[in-house]
Amino acid sequence: MDKKKLATAIDQARSVIKEHPLCSHCLGRMFAVKLGVISHKRLGLKMSKMLGRKNPTACYICKTLMTCIDDQVRKMISAAEGYEFSTFLIGAILQPSIHDRDDLIRSRLRLRGIPSIKSDVTRELGKAFSRRTKTVVDYQSPDITFTIDFKKDYCEVKPKAILLQGRYTKDVRGIPQKQRPCNECGGKGCFVCDFHGICEFTSVEGRIAKFLIEKFGAQQAKINWIGSEDESSLVGGTGRPFFVKLSNPHRRRAALAKKIKLEGVSLFGMKIIGKIPSEPVRFRTTVVMDIETESEVPAEMLGMLDMLKGHEVILHENSRTHRKTIYEISASKKDSRSFTILMESDGGLPLKRFVSGREVEPSISSVLGTVCQCNRFDFQKVAISSR
Repeated sequence: MDKKKLATAIDQARSVIKEHPLCSHCLGRMFAVKLGVISHKRLGLKMSKMLGRKNPTACYICKTLMTCIDDQVRKMISAAEGYEFSTFLIGAILQPSIHDRDDLIRSRLRLRGIPSIKSDVTRELGKAFSRRTKTVVDYQSPDITFTIDFKKDYCEVKPKAILLQGRYTKDVRGIPQKQRPCNECGGKGCFVCDFHGICEFTSVEGRIAKFLIEKFGAQQAKINWIGSEDESSLVGGTGRPFFVKLSNPHRRRAALAKKIKLEGVSLFGMKIIGKIPSEPVRFRTTVVMDIETESEVPAEMLGMLDMLKGHEVILHENSRTHRKTIYEISASKKDSRSFTILMESDGGLPLKRFVSGREVEPSISSVLGTVCQCNRFDFQKVAISSR
């Protein structure tokens, strides 16, 4: 430590502490950057000794805030009970009068670039909490965030959401994909739905949400689907991809099996990820469709569907136009007025409309020259596109 700089700091401090006594934390903080010292408290104690003064019972800036760090840490430990975490971050809300007094002293000392009282409080809390819990501060993406309101004497805990991705298959008909949100809160979460956003767990969404909420001790599961299917549809192959955001999880290290069997639904490849795609995900589907026709269609006429291969289908929706490509298509006769189609296409193609021709061109009906209706469709494959 530069002795000349220290002597100057002592002279500056002497003129202020006669009128405004400062605790060792606040005194040291004022000169730590200038003197290149890390520990504010140690510097403050050294300067107090050189000034021939004892630590005051009440600091002009923080009152007794910096001497009550251990009490706040105990509150944090109590608030975090039941949560799994290895990293954390602390935020603080101080009385405006503390900031005003801090600004006054810094102005009197003509000091710039020194840490604020709020920064010092969160710094000391972080050091003490880290020692007690064997966890570390993470400024980018902490597992858990504390907000300590010194005005209201309150400590709030907010765990980071857990993001997952996986795939599901559905081998039972009659299970809808999406669950109706709670009537009381519209899916936001309330006492009626136990803050889950849904009151029942009878759909694909409900079964997945229930499993993950229980597995991670979470409050709510929000699912982003890669495509959709009818209640009567099956989903086979490697399954349909999806993403999940789990809110307020208590557990973060839950083990997930490669295959998880639920009632009528199986999950595959469930894993925690760092980010859910913010842009729409492009994907392809391979489907089998059972189709009925208004008039008889000879087997040779089904060959006309080959013209759709590699062809773009134009969708008209809400005054907007979308284009989807048919990559492969083949048909097999069942009887005089019904047949089956196996087709690979871009995801998001409304299959029943594509068959009937409602605001879709070309369609199965327009190619065959007769009214066609898709009674049922099942997914054999749903694959995320590479580009």
